[in-house]
Amino acid sequence: MRSICLILAVCFAFCTAPVRAADPQPKASSGEFIILTGGVSLWIWEKWKASPHDNWWMNFVRASRIRIEQIEQEVPGAQVTWLVYRPAYLTRSKQDSNDLIGHIESVRDAFKVKLVFFDRPSEVIDYLNNGQPRDRVKIADLEYFGHSNKACWMFDYSNNIDSASKAWLHQDDMSKIHRGIFSRDAFVKSWSCHTGESMSQVFRRDTGTAMIGATGKTQYMTDDLPIISTPGAKWVR
Repeated sequence: MRSICLILAVCFAFCTAPVRAADPQPKASSGEFIILTGGVSLWIWEKWKASPHDNWWMNFVRASRIRIEQIEQEVPGAQVTWLVYRPAYLTRSKQDSNDLIGHIESVRDAFKVKLVFFDRPSEVIDYLNNGQPRDRVKIADLEYFGHSNKACWMFDYSNNIDSASKAWLHQDDMSKIHRGIFSRDAFVKSWSCHTGESMSQVFRRDTGTAMIGATGKTQYMTDDLPIISTPGAKWVR
């Protein structure tokens, strides 16, 4: 595996009209709903770019909060777990002189979800496999909000190294996810850029569960879920 997972194309954060066809569907109340949130970039790297990323620190947190609220409205009493990549928000907190961890915890308190901070990508795999007794508590929903390219979820894109990542889950890591941990009708979606071009297919092959991903770039919104921004691109499994 590469020592640094370089991005080929990453997500922008501008607002346009939502694409309703991409909206998720309500799921059964049994099982665990997992929202996975990657980290944001730092201005020290992004300020010189024509189209800088993550001007707003809540870029991915806001989208996650919107989806958590939707799940709780669609499935009253849903068991929601929120996995957040902590190191990126600690460094962004220093940049912004703002307690971002405290703000994230306030979302946890408002929606009464289980918040799990992770510091290493391997902890995500471990939680998926062992965070609950998977013979009894299957994963009914898994959704990712963050930076990515066609083969990687990049949790620290442009936060540790300019335009690159040192903390990621590569599609080669999908084979470490145990088969049988997802419910039969599980909803899995990567709301990030390009994952429908390769990672979705590998995820399905290795886990036996389909994952929706975009064939182009996605844009993160202020008051809605991310949409596809590349002309002609689409959501695929």
